[in-house]
Amino acid sequence: MSTAGFELGTIVATPGALLDFGPALIAELLSRHAGGDWGDLDAHDRRENERGVRQGSRIFSAYDTPLGRAWVITESDRSSTCVLRPIDY
Repeated sequence: MSTAGFELGTIVATPGALLDFGPALIAELLSRHAGGDWGDLDAHDRRENERGVRQGSRIFSAYDTPLGRAWVITESDRSSTCVLRPIDY
């Protein structure tokens, strides 16, 4: 696990994510993402995130929660981070 350290920008969530996950779980997922816990990703995607933190590209995390799969995506310019369900994509 990384110790990441990058700006999240404006935090947004899709209506489905807000409804399914609620504020407490969303806050937990954001904390994990910002701390470099990329969740349930393979080694390649983890390396891409580490590179993204260093070089300023998009950062993607995926988490299997008891309430369903969640994605957290921080844009390359660090202007925003979105929490969503894969079906919202």
